[in-house]
Amino acid sequence: MKINLKNGIDELLFGMKQTDVTEIYGLPNKQFKDDDDNVIYVYNAKRVRLTFYEDEDFKLGYIICSNPDLTLFDKKLINRNVEEVKNELLEKGLKTWENEDFDLAENHFNESNWFILQTEFGVIANVEMGAIINDNDEFEWKFKK
Repeated sequence: MKINLKNGIDELLFGMKQTDVTEIYGLPNKQFKDDDDNVIYVYNAKRVRLTFYEDEDFKLGYIICSNPDLTLFDKKLINRNVEEVKNELLEKGLKTWENEDFDLAENHFNESNWFILQTEFGVIANVEMGAIINDNDEFEWKFKK
């Protein structure tokens, strides 16, 4: 699975509707609503969780993935040392990282790409990506249908 910064993962693009996603992945293994009435799709085999924002006409706006084959710039991310990965990404232009500590987990956040490396025990456990919000406080949807 290939990360396309600011766009999505593989064929999934921010701004897709639920029907667009099911045409590609089929029906999810699990579907539910969160506390904000967003729709969540979970695909076990892909190890991916997709959030469709209720207040944005249920467009795909957030992706969490822990697939061991997840790549960025042709390099795998999951189960790798986060500092090693951040050093590699520095060469690709991802220079600024904000770190948050949550007991066992740590988030390493690159705001310009709305990209999070979440670690446990010093290695990357999952990656989170969100649709980009522009200077006008609007989402930059990548999917055009």
